[in-house]
Parts: sequence; C-alpha cells; structure tokens
Amino acid sequence: MTSLYVDRRGVTLKADGEALVFYENGERIGTVPLAPLSRVFMRGDVTLSSALLGKLGERGIGVVVLSGRKAMPTMLLGRPHNDAARRVAQYRLSLDEHFCLRFARAIVEAKLRAHAGLLAERRDSEPQSRYLLTVCLRRLATSIAAVDEQASIASLRGLEGAGAAAYFEGFADLLPERLKFSGRNRRPPRDPVNALLSLGYTLLHAEAVLALYGAGLDPFIGFYHALDFGRESLACDLVEPLRVEVDRHALMLFRSEKLRPEDFSTTASGCLLGKAGRARFYGEWEPLAARLRKLLAESVADVAGAIMQAGCVAAPCSPAGDDAAAEEPGTEADDGC
Repeated sequence: MTSLYVDRRGVTLKADGEALVFYENGERIGTVPLAPLSRVFMRGDVTLSSALLGKLGERGIGVVVLSGRKAMPTMLLGRPHNDAARRVAQYRLSLDEHFCLRFARAIVEAKLRAHAGLLAERRDSEPQSRYLLTVCLRRLATSIAAVDEQASIASLRGLEGAGAAAYFEGFADLLPERLKFSGRNRRPPRDPVNALLSLGYTLLHAEAVLALYGAGLDPFIGFYHALDFGRESLACDLVEPLRVEVDRHALMLFRSEKLRPEDFSTTASGCLLGKAGRARFYGEWEPLAARLRKLLAESVADVAGAIMQAGCVAAPCSPAGDDAAAEEPGTEADDGC
C-alpha cells in the first residue's frame, strides 16, 4: 500500500471506475489506480468530487488535508472499527490513575531509549562528535534509570523534558552548522530543521490518528497526554517513541543535501519548506511512511489488547445476566505497553 501526495493548485480529482483522475482547467491530465492507495495527502487548492470521497471511504483510504501555511491537518476517515466495547474500556481506563501511570512510564522509557539508540549509532561513526554524544548519552541513561521511580505523570514529564534536552543537544551537533539548529522550537518553527521536523511529526501524527480510528479507539482519550480541547491525546502518546524515526530521516535529508537551507523561506509566520522542497520531501518520505504505518499498527494492536485486558479486569467480561461471572474477582493485568 502507498500514499498519494497532491500539492498543486487548481487540480480537480474525480473517480473513474477503479482509478483516480486528475483534471486541470477542464482537461484530463493523469490517472492513479485506487487499488494500491492507503492514504491521500492534499495541500493547496484541490477539489474533490463527492463520488470520489465516497469511494475512498468505502476502501478505508484516509484523506489528510494540510491546510494553510502551517499545514494544519484535517482528516477524512474511512469506516472505523465497529467494536464500541474497546472505546468504553478506554474511557474507563483513562480515569484509572494506576493504569495511566504504568502506560506513561512505558511511553517515556521507550522514547528515551529510542533517543539514546540514535545517538549511540552516531557516536560510533562520528569521531568529531564522540565526546559530546557520550555526555548526552550519560544524561539520557540517568533519565531512563529514573523512569520507574516517578510517582506521577507530572514528574515523568519533567524527566522526559530533561532527556529531550540532552538528546537535542547531541542531535544538533550532527547537523551541518549552516542550518543554525540550536534546539527544538515550534509554533512557528524558526529554522529549516524545526520546519522539517514539524512537517514530519504532523504527518506521523495523522497516521496515528487514522490507525487508532481504524482499530476502534478514540484518538482524543489518552493516558499520558491529558485531555485538551481539539488534541488527539492518545495519538500524541503513541507517536512519542516514533518521533526519532522522523529525526533520523531529517538528519539524512540534510546531511545528503537532498534538502538545503535555500529550500526554505522565513517570514513572520516562521520558517517554511517551499514547494520544490516539498516535492523532494514527499518522494523521500513514502518509504519511511510505510515503515511508520507498520510500527503504528503494532503499537495500536498492543494498546488495544492492553485496554481490553485491563478493562475486563476492572469490569469482568461476561455475558449479560451472568451474575455469578460478574461477581467473580479478577486479578491485576499487565498493561502490555
């Protein structure tokens, strides 16, 4: 399965049998078969027919619209998973402080270990950065060792922040100096590296939302990230350990000069990747996207299983009216995260 990226103004997309057809100024300019598609990403002034939207939904092909200069995602979803019991269990567990803390510890530890993994890889091949990376890895190791000692999600966030500071200090040393990357910033990103990371994280987040809907889970109800209006908190939870894949990809693009500072422009709205740069970025992104979808599918399956297992322990699963089964005590289940 693959993705289609449409980043061209004035294009109209219509369905024609089992194909997606492109029109410009009333003329047919190209077709793409629907069969291999899993996602359609659109940016710019693109028009879709209702028949096409229906056909994409029937096939479970998600549509992600990146609107405005900030590329804020709007998602049109296929038919979701129809097991409402998963969502009921998820809602219950989001109020269970012990489950949320165990889940959050697993997420933070996985993220910090992923950060350490990237820096360790580079330390062995970057002699000029070896000392700094070693120092950063020691700081990360200290944070990792302290994860299980944290008694609250608030303290876990502080630990995550300390680990991220160590990681990005090492990450900055691996990038070309002319990129002027001095640390993570956003809303708006102020340099090419942050602009690219923000774009990659946005696409990763959209994939997580689509995967969660497809699995019958509510992306807005998380266990580590708190409820916040308009934020898909569970998707935020799941992408944390996978952000490093976007970082590694950005490092490759800049060090190979497939993307360069001149591909970006800086205005009052922040630093943005230009259209020519986006075309190269999307071409390089798709192989990574396929890997990310597989990793997300595995993570979502693990989370769904943990939710149902823990949910059944909290409220024992039994046929309606089976009072004896309903009164049978359960044992605490491992959350599997």
